[in-house]
Amino acid sequence: MQEIFRNYSKSREFPAHTAKVHSVAWSCDGKRLASGSFDKTASVFVLEKDRLVKEDTYRGHGDSVDQLCWHPSNPDLFVTASGDKTIRIWDVRTIKCVTAINTKGENINICWSPDGQTIAVGNKDDVVTFIDAKTHRSRADEQFKFEVNEISWNNDNDMFFLTNGNGCINILSYPELKPIQSINAHPSNCICIRFDPMGKYFATGSADALVSLWDVEELVCVRCFSRLDWPVRTLSFSHDGKMLASASEDHFIDIAEVETGEKLWEVQCESPTFTVAWHPKRPLLAYACDDKDGKYDSGRESGTVKLFGLPGDS
Repeated sequence: MQEIFRNYSKSREFPAHTAKVHSVAWSCDGKRLASGSFDKTASVFVLEKDRLVKEDTYRGHGDSVDQLCWHPSNPDLFVTASGDKTIRIWDVRTIKCVTAINTKGENINICWSPDGQTIAVGNKDDVVTFIDAKTHRSRADEQFKFEVNEISWNNDNDMFFLTNGNGCINILSYPELKPIQSINAHPSNCICIRFDPMGKYFATGSADALVSLWDVEELVCVRCFSRLDWPVRTLSFSHDGKMLASASEDHFIDIAEVETGEKLWEVQCESPTFTVAWHPKRPLLAYACDDKDGKYDSGRESGTVKLFGLPGDS
């Protein structure tokens, strides 16, 4: 892989928003990339070989779009979480908001269950709401006594994971939402969590600048990745589960080989990275960084999405 990256890899930048990008995500078929921004909009791009061509801008939120995700099996639907106390489901075929669902607080994280039936959204008050994706009604509200950072189902859809401010991973049974286990994963704030597409591992990133890799079955830490110096903000596994990208305020994205922990490559960045997402079928990484000088009106650099990876259809 190192040889391939050395010979072919390049980063390309595409204008996406008028302010910084908080979240990027690929549709399940890999044909589209969506981004959510501080500018209150979402953008959708079509991937043409190794270029992103902007398709549409999705307006309607009254505050920053902090996180978004696509339906796990329908490549036309995605959902956005905003600080305006709503989530919105969008359909790329009509470029319209299918529904706006009111929530109890300012939303900061969202995920769609692997079976496509439920959307979970977490807010700044550490309430996670489970919403029926068909009826758009709330199934359950769970108030937690700790800071909830990121949320995710496991690939089998029978457990629900939360990373928290005490450095723990909390695991609930699903759909019962009964506590199964709390794992002391890190000595400080546990920020992000991702499951690998093969269902073998999940990874967590922490304020201690470490990424830890966990065996899904055994729930034990297999190895740590320690090349970053700042709190780990975002993680993504490649489509084959062999590579793990992690990023922080360091001015590079670390790409590690999952099975050995070795560094495969680092993607140079000019500013902190908020969000990374591997393409679901190709070694192509989408990511978005902070604006270079920290302002929201810094011209071309503001609100761009970047692609790193192999050219053409490789």
